[in-house]
Amino acid sequence: MDKLMDGMQYILNLGPTVILPIAITLIGLFFKTGFTKAFKAGLTIGIGFVGINLVLGVLTGSLGPAAKAMVDRFGLNLTVIDAGWPAAAAISFASPVAALLLPLCLIVNIILIGLKVTKTLNIDIWNYWHFIAAGATGYVLTNNWFVAIFLAIVMQIVVLIIADKTQPMVEKFYGLEGISLPTASTISFVPLGYAVSWILHKIPGYDKLKADPENIQKRFGIFGEPMMMGFILGLAIGALAGFDFGKILNTGISMAAVMFLLPRMVKILMEGLIPISEAARDWLQKRYEGRDLYIGLDAALAVGHPAVMSTALILVPITLLLAVILPGNAVLPFGDLATIPFLVAFIVGFNKGNIIHSVIVGTIVIAFSLYMATDFAPTFTAMLESAKFDMPKGATQVSNLDTGGNLLNWLALKAGQLLQGI
Repeated sequence: MDKLMDGMQYILNLGPTVILPIAITLIGLFFKTGFTKAFKAGLTIGIGFVGINLVLGVLTGSLGPAAKAMVDRFGLNLTVIDAGWPAAAAISFASPVAALLLPLCLIVNIILIGLKVTKTLNIDIWNYWHFIAAGATGYVLTNNWFVAIFLAIVMQIVVLIIADKTQPMVEKFYGLEGISLPTASTISFVPLGYAVSWILHKIPGYDKLKADPENIQKRFGIFGEPMMMGFILGLAIGALAGFDFGKILNTGISMAAVMFLLPRMVKILMEGLIPISEAARDWLQKRYEGRDLYIGLDAALAVGHPAVMSTALILVPITLLLAVILPGNAVLPFGDLATIPFLVAFIVGFNKGNIIHSVIVGTIVIAFSLYMATDFAPTFTAMLESAKFDMPKGATQVSNLDTGGNLLNWLALKAGQLLQGI
C-alpha cells in the first residue's frame, strides 16, 4: 500500500504540465483516436499549459512585488497570510486520502453520467485536487476516512452540476462548444456571483453602466486594445505600489504582455484539445444516443479573455483595500492575487464581458471570500502542519482565497465541523 501511495504521489508531483499530456494521450487511446493523434494532442496541450504557466508566471512575478510594496507602503498588518493555491494543492495531495480519492472521483464521474446526474465528463485530472482538498479538510477535522470521502464526492457532484448549468454560457460567451469548465475554484464563485448579479440588475440605472473590451476599443482606438488596457492597468498598479518610474513602466509592459500572450497560449491548448474533444463527444453520443454530453476542462481556457484579465487586474488593488477596511478580516491577500482571473471568469461571463458590472460583483464576492478565508485559517494551518510544510515567514496562520475563500470548500469545512467526534 505504501509503495502504491508513493507511486501516486510521484505522479502527482509531476504537476499538470506532465499529468495532463499523459492523461490526454490515454484518453485519446480510449476514445480510439490512434496513438499518433492522441500523443500529438497530449503534447500540444502540454505545450499550451507550459505557455499559460509562463505567462501566468509573468503575472505573478509582477503582481507579487507590487502587492508586497502596497502592503509595506500602506502599512497593512494582517495576521493570516494568503499562501496561494499551490500550497493548498500540495497539502491536499499530501493528505492520506489523496491516493484513494483521485481514481475514486473519476469512477464516480462516470457513474454519475450513466445515472444522468451530470452531462460532464471531467477529464481535467489535475484539478481533482479541489475535491481532494474538501476530503482533506474533512479528514483533518474528524480523522475519519468516510467523512473525507463523503465531503469530496459531494463537492464533486455539486461542481459537476454547476458546470452543466453554466455550460451554455461557456459555449456562447467563451466560444467553447461542447465544453464545460468544472474547475472548483471558478465554480465556487458562481452561486454568490450569480445571486449578487441578479440583485444588482434590479437597481434602476445599473444596466446603463457598460464597458466591455469591444466597446472600449471602438471608443478609444489603440488605447482600447487588450495589450494597451493591460499596459495602463499595469502602470496604475505600479504607481499604487510606489515604484519608481522604471519599475512602473516594467509593470505596465509585463501586464501588456500578459494580456497579449495569454489568449494565444489558450489557442495552442485548444488546438490540441479539439481532436480529443471531438472523439470523446462521438464516443459518448454513440453510447448515450440523444443526450447532450460535455467534456470538462480547466478554466484556464477562459482566463485569456480580455474582459476577464481587465476585471482581475482592477480587482487586485481593490482586494488589498478590502482586506484593510473589512472589519473582522484577518487575511492578507498575496499568493492568490494572480488567481483572481480564475475566480472571476464566470462572473465576467454572466455579465457578458461588462467590465464595470464584473468589477462591482467581483468586489462584493471577494469580500465574502476574505471572511470565509479568515474563518478557514485555523483548519488550513492545521492541514499545513499535518502535511509537514513550513509556515510562511512572519505568519501566525495561513489561508487562501482559492481554497479557504472557496464557498464550496468552506461549506465542506462547516460540514466537517458538524461531523467532528462521530
